[in-house]
Amino acid sequence: VYNRISSAKNRLIGWQEYLANPMITGDDAGNMRPEIGNIYKNYALRCFKSGAMDFDDLLFNTDKLFKEHLDVLNKYQHRIHYVLVDEFQDTNLCQYYIIRKLAAVRQNVCVVGDDAQSIYAFRGADISNILNFEKDYPDLRIIKLEQNYRSTKTIVEAANSVIAKNKAQLPKNIWTANEQGNPIELIKAVSDNEEGKLVASSIFEEKMQQQARFSDFVILYRTNSQSRAIEEALRRVNIKYKVVGGLSFYQRKEIKDLLAYLRFAINQQDEASFRRIINLPKRGIGDSTVDKIIVAANDHAISIWEVIQNITHFIGGRAAGPIEDFVALIKRFALDIQTKDAYEAAADIAKSSGLLRELYEDKTVEGLSRYENVQELLNAIKEFVDDPERADKSLAAFLQEVSLITGQDEDKDNDPDKVTLMTIHMAKGLEFKHVYIVGMEEDLFPSQLMLSSRAELEEERRLFYVAITRAQKKVFLSYALTRYRFGRLKNCEPSRFLDDIDASFIKVSTKFRGSEPAAPHPDFARS
Repeated sequence: VYNRISSAKNRLIGWQEYLANPMITGDDAGNMRPEIGNIYKNYALRCFKSGAMDFDDLLFNTDKLFKEHLDVLNKYQHRIHYVLVDEFQDTNLCQYYIIRKLAAVRQNVCVVGDDAQSIYAFRGADISNILNFEKDYPDLRIIKLEQNYRSTKTIVEAANSVIAKNKAQLPKNIWTANEQGNPIELIKAVSDNEEGKLVASSIFEEKMQQQARFSDFVILYRTNSQSRAIEEALRRVNIKYKVVGGLSFYQRKEIKDLLAYLRFAINQQDEASFRRIINLPKRGIGDSTVDKIIVAANDHAISIWEVIQNITHFIGGRAAGPIEDFVALIKRFALDIQTKDAYEAAADIAKSSGLLRELYEDKTVEGLSRYENVQELLNAIKEFVDDPERADKSLAAFLQEVSLITGQDEDKDNDPDKVTLMTIHMAKGLEFKHVYIVGMEEDLFPSQLMLSSRAELEEERRLFYVAITRAQKKVFLSYALTRYRFGRLKNCEPSRFLDDIDASFIKVSTKFRGSEPAAPHPDFARS
């Protein structure tokens, strides 16, 4: 809801215009959120009453101030002689209108930006600001900074061949005086787990051959949920890593929440898991009730589970009802674990507990990421169950394995020599000697959520361009032939972006073949 309101403000739509626009309100109604306009109104009025503004209000109200009070606008137009804007490709409509108003008198405006790196549309950035800037300022002087000082010729020319496929762009010819460098290496894997193993093996070998440090390597992915297989592979070969801009997979709240449900369904004496899940999702059980349960267990020298099974003996009134429902739920989960395989039991617990629905209903970017993370955990359990080499496929065995591979999460290791893991969006502005871009598959990169228009696809391509140009020395691309999605093994198709790279810049890896022969060039792999 907040993101919807934020987007409206970025497009200079106040609550009055929002409610009066039938297209906007119709869209909300079609998406089962018909009250957003009224929420926007009440939120705006409450902020005004409290004398408070959020960040979007600072921009929205500045534009409104300049529009309605020309004396104020005139004051600042004559006070400010020069307007300088960095990262201009990331500005939204509201910011651009403020820039234009401030520079209207003296026309001294300088903007710096790269349209090929406009990747924040989901935050309100509008690439048309930079693409149409010359139309608003016909006397514009353009200075092109086309020399790349970071990357090898191969990397620069490969990136150029990718971005050339976009129609909405400003013409430029990026070049470098650096060495030619190594070709881009393409790694093909049978599954996402094998992809993680091959990437880990490649990093170890490159480090030895190049006398490099682990901190020279970065692994980039399109979505946070992809880190799970990569993290597990790195742990298994004792390569230290850090996740930038987030937590490691098994430390994320939604993962800990579901794992706590699974652990308590197996072991009802697990007090830490009980405390985490007793009111998650909210079921009307307050902290004071939980404290009474724990005190009762201590006073009577019995387990928490015994207390809540007989809750009416210890707590009376309405508070006992939700706890009795919780006990019945856990008993059913415990029975499921005895009669179903690990994946079926875990999937039922995720659904019946209400965790999955709560995450699914959160349509923000962050909410979608959390939902994908839980699905990835279920995928990991399904892969665990389907592994023919495992004798014990129980949920308890899976949780034991998770405990083993996550034990080092508790260590506060300050060693700076670690491989970096992050999403491509987080990598913008950074550079590394060796860059691995994983998950180069259709519906993953480009994302299946970004295929409804040419503009969305071109933003995904710009994101790929940003990923490639993080590299100083060498780029590795990898994809899997199969990947678990929503508990089902799905055949994957190599990303169309692989076809965008000129064939002369790609070398198919023969060092890390996995259990299948190395892939041909993607031109043939997708045919």
